[in-house]
Amino acid sequence: MAAVWKKEVQSYFLSPIAYIFMAVFMLVTGLFFVLTNVLGQSAEFNNTLSNIAFMFILVVPVLTMRLLSEERRTKTDQLLLTSPISLTSVVVGKYLAALTVFAATLVLSLVYPLVLAIFGNPAFGEIFSGYIGFALLGCTLIALGLFMSALCENQVTAAVSTFGVILLLWMGSSIINSISVTWLADILSWLSIYDRFYGFVQGIIGLAPTFYYISASALFVFLTIRTVEKRRWSEG
Repeated sequence: MAAVWKKEVQSYFLSPIAYIFMAVFMLVTGLFFVLTNVLGQSAEFNNTLSNIAFMFILVVPVLTMRLLSEERRTKTDQLLLTSPISLTSVVVGKYLAALTVFAATLVLSLVYPLVLAIFGNPAFGEIFSGYIGFALLGCTLIALGLFMSALCENQVTAAVSTFGVILLLWMGSSIINSISVTWLADILSWLSIYDRFYGFVQGIIGLAPTFYYISASALFVFLTIRTVEKRRWSEG
C-alpha cells in the first residue's frame, strides 16, 4: 500500500494535476475570503467554508479522474490486476494519495484564518469544526470520484461523470424540497451529503454526521475494490 501511495503522490506532483487542484482551490477560497471576510468585515471564516463547498464539483473530478480510468485505457491496469499486491492495497493506496493532495491544500488554506487572527478575533472553535466538516465532506466526495474512475474507461468520462454526480448531490436540497412524496423526500434527505456539512459550519461536530461521512467514504472505497475485482475475474 505504501508503495502505491508513494507512486501516486509522485504522479500527482510530477504532473499538473496537483498544482491545478491547489491553484483553483486557493484562488476560489481567496476570492470568497476577500468578498466575505475582508470586504464584508467579518471574522466568521465558516461563512467562507460554506460558500466554497460548491467547489468540490470542479476540483474533485480533476483530482480523481485518472486514478483508475487512465490505467484501464492504457491497459497498464493489467499489471495491477496480476500483481501480487492485493487489490485492497492498490485502491486504498490510490485513495490515500488523493487525500494527501487534498490535506496539503487544506493546510495551505489555513493562511486565511491566520490573517483573520492577526486583524480580528475569530472563533477558532467554530473554524476547527468547520474544517473538520469540510475535510470529511471532501474525503467522501473523493471516494465517490475514485469509484466513478473505476467505472469509466478514460479520464474525460470519469471527470464528466463525477462532475455530474456531485452536481446532483449539491443540488440535493432543492430537489428534495420539490418532491411532494414525503417518504421519498425523507430518504433523499437522509442520503444527502451536503446537508450534513452545514452543521459543522455552525460549530457542531455531530457524531451522526461524522459517522455518516466515514461510512460513506468506506462504502465507496469498498465498491471500488469490488468493481476492480470483478474486472480482474472477467478479464482474467
